[in-house]
Amino acid sequence: MSIIDTFDIQTEALINPRHFAPPVEGFPKTAVVTFGQRFITALSDYYKPEQIDEMIACVAVPIYKIIYKGKELAVYCSTLGGPASVGLMEEMISKSCEKFLFFGSCGVLDRTLTEKSLIVPNSAYRDEGTSYHYAPPKDYIDIPTADKLSGILSELNLPYVTGKTWTTDAIYRETRGNMEKRKNEGCITVEMECASVMAAAQFRGVEAYQYFYAADSLDETEWNARTLGSLTQDFREKLLNITLEITVRL
Repeated sequence: MSIIDTFDIQTEALINPRHFAPPVEGFPKTAVVTFGQRFITALSDYYKPEQIDEMIACVAVPIYKIIYKGKELAVYCSTLGGPASVGLMEEMISKSCEKFLFFGSCGVLDRTLTEKSLIVPNSAYRDEGTSYHYAPPKDYIDIPTADKLSGILSELNLPYVTGKTWTTDAIYRETRGNMEKRKNEGCITVEMECASVMAAAQFRGVEAYQYFYAADSLDETEWNARTLGSLTQDFREKLLNITLEITVRL
């Protein structure tokens, strides 16, 4: 059996999220998920988050609650990669969360996408292992929530682009050959979680949304880091506010 043919809906999982994360009464139904601790710090500067719980996948991950425009939101900082991000999302679902908005940086496969551009993925190439345990094997997983997210960005008068993304487990094995293949298929970005979280969300029957901001560029003679790891505080706060405005409209 091929490694990608591991989607098993005939038998039960031996370990389930409820073993570690039972339902929590009154738990927020919507979560904001970032991949950078500095966004949590920015949140603390303005919204006085209250830590309400934590998750135990590998390391303790605090879960915060804020009230934004009258809506309770859970907020946490995910660790990188499909397995970790899905493991944390599974625990949040088990605690009773139903909607997730993921945001973070991506690499671009099209140099015309300028630094800090907002990007909404509408399908994800599954160059990772997690999604094959949550969905039947095929190269791409569709993202049905992309249209709603795009509509919200339009309502907010924010420029954005949509397109395919390449999700990979191997950040240091993004070879030029594979990059060219994905680019020729229409992928405009590369990141490490999208295919995994979308497959898991669809399997569990919850809503997952994701958008990126453009950081490094692979579409050049040599890798160009651009703004990767060096966002200004002003842009970080702007992005956080955009994310909260999107979340209350989901």
